[in-house]
Amino acid sequence: MRYSGFKVISEGFSGNKGWKPAWRDPDPKPEYEVLIIGGGGHGLSTAYYLAKNHGITNIAVLEKGYLGGGNVGRNTTIVRANYFLRGNQEFYSHSLKLWEGLEADLNYNVMHSQRGLINLFHSDGQRDAFARRGNAMVGQGDDAELLDREGVRRYLPYLDFEQTRFPIYGGLLHRRGGTARHDAVAWGYARGADQRGVDLIQNCEVTGIDIVDGRVRGVETTRGPIRARKVGIIVAGRSGQVAAMAGIRLPVESHVLQAFVTEGLKPCIDHVVSFGMGHFYISQSDKGGLVFGGDLDFYASYAARGNLPMVEHVMEAGMTLMPMIGKAKVLRSWGGIMDMTPDGSPIIDSTDVGGLYIDCGWNYGGFKAVPASGWCMAHLMATGDPHEYARRFRLDRFATGHLIDEEGTGSQHNLH
Repeated sequence: MRYSGFKVISEGFSGNKGWKPAWRDPDPKPEYEVLIIGGGGHGLSTAYYLAKNHGITNIAVLEKGYLGGGNVGRNTTIVRANYFLRGNQEFYSHSLKLWEGLEADLNYNVMHSQRGLINLFHSDGQRDAFARRGNAMVGQGDDAELLDREGVRRYLPYLDFEQTRFPIYGGLLHRRGGTARHDAVAWGYARGADQRGVDLIQNCEVTGIDIVDGRVRGVETTRGPIRARKVGIIVAGRSGQVAAMAGIRLPVESHVLQAFVTEGLKPCIDHVVSFGMGHFYISQSDKGGLVFGGDLDFYASYAARGNLPMVEHVMEAGMTLMPMIGKAKVLRSWGGIMDMTPDGSPIIDSTDVGGLYIDCGWNYGGFKAVPASGWCMAHLMATGDPHEYARRFRLDRFATGHLIDEEGTGSQHNLH
């Protein structure tokens, strides 16, 4: 729907009383075919693709707070497909393709910007590792270009090329990488799911999971019991807590990952840039703020806030890489709750409870995975079979030893 400039101005004077809600606010029905626990990016995309791809519309998405109030609105908005190992490679490649058609699919501007991602390296060993990663990306069908020092300087002249502690040897350029507007992604999927008949139920916390004879029968909520044949747990950092309601102990730990944004500045950073030594990554938003982050706080927590030592670490890394950042005023910081798996890779699988499914363990990859996670989880819940791009995301791999040990982009360090 198009609005004229006059309409926008008139709504401002009227206190925005004329805007229509983007989606309904229904009361929960007593029973659904499918319940999705979690109204973040992954939960909303799962509901959307269940309706769009599989024709299942008798669905409710249950969110304990407001839609998009969790990790999907608490990240640094980076979209990329530069993974190294089979399993993650094809999955994130599929996700990037979905990102590239997402605005047309949703008829919604998610502000997807393929500005390019440059991962810097600072030693011969790092150069070799990035060369291998780039070759793997190209072999997968994605793009990668290895830049030398002068190649990096052409794109990023504002970096400190003279400092000798962490000399810049070059970088890996992923041109199709970039950013998107995190809130808009949640809103676009929410509107798309609602238009297909999905009930989006906010302020509805799940307090229990009903299981009879080894099969899920529904859930208990703060708005009463709701029955369903199938239930998906898609709650990011709260995965361990919700799965425990069904007697399942997940191989995940929840940690805080902080992010920061500065005051609005004139355009100065055209790419997403990752520092290979100080664990620092940065881009500039469309409003002009510099958005950046670093390491986990490295202690288990469900608090969506961080600690001061990690703030200091991130600021030091930023100043080492690009001293110009020291003049920018930091407006605010926030923390996302990351569900971390031992091998840095996610889980999309059924559980030992009939009709109960789990989508979790996204580590640092949650936002960029939103489209493919929903696509693959919807396929699993609709058909009972794992999607070809998520076959390796088995829950039992931690017992069998069939891990996807992608710590270079997952649970420990580097390549955000």
